[in-house]
Amino acid sequence: MFIRKDQALIVKHAGETLRIEAWGKDSLRIRSTMYPSFSEHDWALTQTPQDSDSVIERNENEAVIRNGRISAKVNPQGVMEIQKDGKMIFREYYRNYEGTLSKESRCLKYVNRDYRSYIGGDYRIMQKFDSDPQEMIFGMGQYQQANTNLKGCILDLEQRNSQVSVPFFISSKGYGFLWNNPAIGRASFGTNITEFTAEAVKQLDEWVTVSDTPKEILKNYVDVTGKAPEFPEDLLGLWQCKLRYRTQQEVLETAKACKEHDVPINVIVIDFFHWTYQGDWKFDPIYWPNPKAMVDELHSMGIKVCVSVWPSVDKKSENYADMMERGLLIRTERGGFQTYDYQGDCTEIDATNPETREYLYQKVKENYLDLGIDMIWLDNAEPDYVKYDFDQYRYWLGTALSCSNIWPQFYSRAIYDNMLKDDKKNPVNLIRSAWAGSQQYGNVVWSGDVPSTFESLRDQLQCGINMGLAGIPWWTTDIGGFMTDDVNDPKFQQLLIRWFEFATYTAILRMHGDRGPYDIPPLDDRDFGGGYLKTGHANELWSYGEENFRIMKKFLDIRLSMHDYIALLFNEAHENGSPILRAMFYEFPEDETCWKTYDQYMFGDKYLVAPILYEDTYERDVYLPVGSWLDTRTSEIIKGGKTIHTLVPLDEIAVYERISEE
Repeated sequence: MFIRKDQALIVKHAGETLRIEAWGKDSLRIRSTMYPSFSEHDWALTQTPQDSDSVIERNENEAVIRNGRISAKVNPQGVMEIQKDGKMIFREYYRNYEGTLSKESRCLKYVNRDYRSYIGGDYRIMQKFDSDPQEMIFGMGQYQQANTNLKGCILDLEQRNSQVSVPFFISSKGYGFLWNNPAIGRASFGTNITEFTAEAVKQLDEWVTVSDTPKEILKNYVDVTGKAPEFPEDLLGLWQCKLRYRTQQEVLETAKACKEHDVPINVIVIDFFHWTYQGDWKFDPIYWPNPKAMVDELHSMGIKVCVSVWPSVDKKSENYADMMERGLLIRTERGGFQTYDYQGDCTEIDATNPETREYLYQKVKENYLDLGIDMIWLDNAEPDYVKYDFDQYRYWLGTALSCSNIWPQFYSRAIYDNMLKDDKKNPVNLIRSAWAGSQQYGNVVWSGDVPSTFESLRDQLQCGINMGLAGIPWWTTDIGGFMTDDVNDPKFQQLLIRWFEFATYTAILRMHGDRGPYDIPPLDDRDFGGGYLKTGHANELWSYGEENFRIMKKFLDIRLSMHDYIALLFNEAHENGSPILRAMFYEFPEDETCWKTYDQYMFGDKYLVAPILYEDTYERDVYLPVGSWLDTRTSEIIKGGKTIHTLVPLDEIAVYERISEE
């Protein structure tokens, strides 16, 4: 049965209600449920869409709803075909006796939206689409793997350390698709079938947009999910960090040493276990006797301060009993209360609970922000569980199976939203995870605790490209990777240099890492506080020897010389969602080679960057699209539309400036 209501097309069939409506420019929101009504959650679709006059046509056999260039054709069984300018771009997979949109085998009894109920619970929903084997898929967040083009990939829709599920993708066929559901699930981009699964939900919810270029598609997306805020220009240089500055004295000595070595830094980061117990959210007074004086001195040097906050609360914490009694912690479905076990018996906060977010913020404000701390590093933001058994956890918002993927977004909002209420202008915080729409909450997302290997470096380039195409423009990595066995290993130092060169041309330039070996004695033998836990070796630019320092200082100077240009890139991200690190096809959508070239990228619209991604490699091929390009190393002007070969010694990275678009 076809019904028109409030500019929406509604189809009822066999107990299911399908609702399709205009939702932004050339876009449709599609919802389906077996319940009497839809939930109130808009999830990632937080921005009021533009007014749209949808056109709905109905007859006995089908109905069509149009919004600008996009349309959905639906039959009486609710099987959809999505069209762009009247031509099909994809359709649901349906192989049943009635309602098929194709002449494929009907005896298979596959339906397009399969609701499978849990006893006493919600539904597991699977939605299938016919697949175009030639289609290319990009976005979906951050997955530590080699494939930039996600066609053929199976992606778990789960937040894990270094894996970030942001379920929006851009297709080479000229559309964008948002799986607007934070449930645990899976996306399978097969060559025969595309399938999305949500493990425990009340309804299906998705959003589709069409346009001619990835830039226009991403603009439509951020118009309905939110735009990145304006970015402070005094954060565009070097962020200095290591595992771990253990004392107030170490932080101040490092800041002074940066001045002495002529290494200007914008931010210094104080990592974990500067506290007493997890969940106390305050400095250990033994090693941080006067943090306000420390912050004031750093500010006098022009340096902002970022402090690590974890969501874990140790049973020994002064806040544990109160938070447990008030229901502010994640609940377990069976067994004990523990959800996290690193250096303590911990339960993590329930960030989906508004009361929890307010509680956390008040502690952070009292013990950090009121001392002058500028930024919060929201680590372990998945949250990082003992084991990722999502059927074991329950939140204020629902079971973890139903909503866990949005948890890091609420975690960030505990700080960001309240900072805005306290009149903090353009707050920026560092975080290890995100979800669709997280870009609007001041999040600098970094790629997590990744290994110090060239394979991992290659993965990070892929991650950066796909995070940008999933709408997250503020993205960065630990330079050199996080996990290093031997800081003095020449192979690691080679990796560090190549990674630093790459990071120079990303959104945030940030030194961090766990630098082994672990041969530095603890400060004390207590079983809590900031003294007993390990620390890594020095991670300042000059700590790797004179030659490595020369190279990194050279690229820091290059970074600082691009300040005004980088500020323009952040402004563009704010205005239309454009990534800072861009896939080649983002700038050259008409160039077929760019759609298949993933070992180089555009840093904004001006610089083509071709990093060295393999050990002991000092040359590489670079594809230059049509136009004129200036080799920034030699000042040679090269005509594009071809692949060139170039030598790249250790102290260089191949970067070409676009000077014309012939």
